[in-house]
Order: sequence, then structure tokens, then C-alpha cells
Amino acid sequence: MEYELIIVGGGPAGLTAAIYAGRRKLKTLLLTITAGGQVLEAERIENYPGFLGVKGSKLMERFYKQAIKSGVEIVFEEVKEIKEIEGGYTVKTNAKEYTTRAVILAFGRTPRTLNVPGEEKFRGKGVSYCATCDMPLFKEKTIAVVGGGNAALEAALYGSKVAKKVYLIHRRDEFRGFESFVEKVRKKENVELVLSSVVTEIKGEDTVKSIVVQDLKTSQLKELQVDGVFVEIGSEVKTDFIKNLVKLNENNQIVITNNCETFYPDRDEIRPGIFAAGDVTSTPFKQIVTAAGEGCKAALQAYNYLHGIKGAPFTSEWKH
Repeated sequence: MEYELIIVGGGPAGLTAAIYAGRRKLKTLLLTITAGGQVLEAERIENYPGFLGVKGSKLMERFYKQAIKSGVEIVFEEVKEIKEIEGGYTVKTNAKEYTTRAVILAFGRTPRTLNVPGEEKFRGKGVSYCATCDMPLFKEKTIAVVGGGNAALEAALYGSKVAKKVYLIHRRDEFRGFESFVEKVRKKENVELVLSSVVTEIKGEDTVKSIVVQDLKTSQLKELQVDGVFVEIGSEVKTDFIKNLVKLNENNQIVITNNCETFYPDRDEIRPGIFAAGDVTSTPFKQIVTAAGEGCKAALQAYNYLHGIKGAPFTSEWKH
């Protein structure tokens, strides 16, 4: 089936693009692994306009429902390849291949992994990358949180309220997160700090049973009995599958214009029909409201492109 527009990614940028594309009556398909992106991990958001405080998953649920209401089709598949064809592009996923006249790239960032034996095997079976999503499953159990930034510290604090025991494992002696978070973690009696250490293996049967931790100063190995492992070591932009399609900067982010247009990878010439928005782009401010705004711009610019409208004329939707 041919679409006018395919949006890759279901975070704030992708869902907002879907809302505006749907309102413009574009035949639109949104392809994503999850609806909500990294915002799902936020326990509380206080800087999104219109909300004094809201849980990330609740905010994204509203985005998702509004996108559905706008009339777009949402399919949960992972995009593997995008190729240019005459008159448009093919988008290949892990399940199917679709054709479209235009594409919006809005797939954001993905969590970094430990890349140790057992991690992939036990993904979803004790290994998690979303404390907000999965922590309630480990009530009165023993868990490990890996990382040293704010996300790891927050996960450890959350875990201290749910789990019986929390190991906080960090490769350095000092944390990179806010000192206020560090002080709160140190005061928790059921949180044990395992510093200057890394996880080298995750073990188990059907689910996680233990982890092997190496002390970086002594090289000594020890095995900790845990029921779950929360990996909180940041995220990265995975753009290898589009590096021959659009221009990337030194951080592998997609270079865009003010109107969310992209460039050919080897020259400063706008690539027709490919737009990008959100954390995957070179825009420096990685905020939900920024991503949503870019998603709007990308969708309206895609509409202009598909209808042969030059420039970006002002069109208000306040009364619609």
C-alpha cells in the first residue's frame, strides 16, 4: 500500500507530526517500536506547557490517542532500511515493506546497552531499560541499577521504595548526577553502592538470577544475587541505517534546516521528501516541547512539499 507520508518514530516528535499530518488529511503511516519513546520513563514532568505536573506515560498516552483520532495508521514495527525509488521511497521494517512519497524521521534516541553476555537473552526477563515502566514488578525483590548519572540515581531512589535491596553499580568513584540526588541515595539504608565496578555478565535460567561484577581497581570478580537489572547509562542516536540517505553531523545527528528539511549526505543540497524532527536531529535543545514543535513543523513542511507549495506560508489551526 502506498502512503503520502510515513513517519518513523513514536515519541513526542513523531506523534505530533502524525497529529498534524492527519489533520491535513495526508494518508499517513507511523512506524514505531513503542508509542511514547523515552518520555515513558519520566516519573514526573513539570516543564511541559499546560501541565503543572504529569507522569510521562500519561502525557504520551494523550499524544497517542490524539494521533489515532486524527486518522493516521500506527503500526508497531522496527524500520530497518529506507531507499529512494522513482517518485518516493520504500521503507522496510522487520515485517513488511511500504512505499511513500515523503518520510519524516523522528525516531529519537535509544538506550545504551552494557553489551555483556546474558543481557540480550534476559531483555524483558529481568533486564530493563525503563525503571518507571518495570520497577513495580520487583516489589520486595533484589535489583541492580547500573549507571552514574541522574537517571541511575533516580532509578535507585525509586527502587529503594519498591525493592527489598538495591545495588547501585557505577564504574567511577564519583557520580555524575546532581549532588542532591547523590545525598538522598547515600541515606537510603537498602541501597548499597558498588563503585569503581562494572557488570561483566548477567546470569539466570528463565529470568535473571545474578550478575557478575568486576572491581576495576583490583580486577576481582564477585557474583551478586539479583532478580532484576536496570540499565541506566544514557542513550544514543542510531542512524547507521540512514547515513547514506541524509547528512549527519559529528554526533551522528541528522542535520536539518529551520523547517525540518534534510540534506543529501555528500552535499549542502536539500533532499526532497525527507524531513526530520526531535532528538534525532541537530537541534541542540532536547526537550519534549521542542520535539513536539519540530514534529509540527516537519508535518506542515511535508504537506507543503506534497502539494507543491514553496516556502512555509503561515497557516493557523487555532480555530480548527
